Amino acid sequence: MERRNLLRAAVLGGTSAALGGTLWRGAAYAAPAQPGTGPYGPLGSPDANGIRLPGGFTSRVIARSGQRVGTTSYTWHNAPDGGACYADGTGWIYVSNSEINPSGGASAVRFSSTGAITGAYRILSGTRQNCAGGKTPWNTWLSCEEVSLGYVYETDPWGTNAAVQRAAMGRFKHEAAAADPVRKAIYLTEDETNGRFYRFVPTTWGNLSSGTLQVMVAGSATSGSFTWVDVPDPDGSPTATRSQVSGSKSFNGGEGCHYANDTVWFTTKGDNRVWQLNLLDHTYELAYDDSLVNGTAPLTGVDNITGTSSGDLFVAEDGGNMEICVITPDDVVASFLRVDGQSGSEITGPAFSPDGTRLYFSSQRGTSGSSSGGITYEVTGPFRS
Repeated sequence: MERRNLLRAAVLGGTSAALGGTLWRGAAYAAPAQPGTGPYGPLGSPDANGIRLPGGFTSRVIARSGQRVGTTSYTWHNAPDGGACYADGTGWIYVSNSEINPSGGASAVRFSSTGAITGAYRILSGTRQNCAGGKTPWNTWLSCEEVSLGYVYETDPWGTNAAVQRAAMGRFKHEAAAADPVRKAIYLTEDETNGRFYRFVPTTWGNLSSGTLQVMVAGSATSGSFTWVDVPDPDGSPTATRSQVSGSKSFNGGEGCHYANDTVWFTTKGDNRVWQLNLLDHTYELAYDDSLVNGTAPLTGVDNITGTSSGDLFVAEDGGNMEICVITPDDVVASFLRVDGQSGSEITGPAFSPDGTRLYFSSQRGTSGSSSGGITYEVTGPFRS
């Protein structure tokens, strides 16, 4: 199992920083070839789309809010947010939430094997402020409502089957979801200043119609052991789910969530932290905390998070300087891309194509700073495999 702890060592903007002012130099630490630039090297000048990328990478615009997607007749939604990719024969599909209230929902774009856009369509309608979500191992998209007493909706990326409300997964201000096929559970973040971290254990794996909602119970420290305790009343009324279990651990604004290799990572935007739960030994720790790196951190405003087969984590910024940053398995944090001229926006929905060669993401409000100005991009290049 990989362990990241960027309090022990981090290479940031050409300087090294660590908890207590000392640099941990264990076997897991390795400085990048160019300190502060990470595995992909420094960012170049803005391209025609206003995106700064490392050498060898290119970008293109996939969709714009209020405009038709490619040559299709489908109009892209406002405020694009969380997303994921799905294999579709020799091509793939990218799904994207719409974080508006009312009439949020989610849409999808279909690509051929060459990356050409071949279709676009709605997969969820009539919901509220669909922020992030998560992909299931059985190839559905969990779209989460970021509102009080919000629901999780299970949707079909192909648009064939109707979306289904999954009330058993709890009613709270949902943000993201991550599936764990080993323990057969779905992890859930809550976007409240005193939010909790949950897991949903379905009665039958692959069927989310019934099951048990549990909350993480732990101390107030930034590391230690944890347990799961059942939430007595998942519908959150009259008592909010986050207030039902004594000793449940509070997190300041839960955001993105990602599972891989017996580990789940999630971000908290209120304190700019990335948390790591080690599921084999039931311990948790901070993987990243920008308050402990003397103001030199490239990663601020942590939000959506995804990962690659190389073990790299890609974390999108809500605000900050509009970057997607990479956190490598050897504890290096660096900027991977930056979007210029869109300071009133946030980066959302990072997701890789099934072959790992294309990264999709959105600028939720684009250059206008309005939900109707969203732009969805694709970045292609030599990603590490």
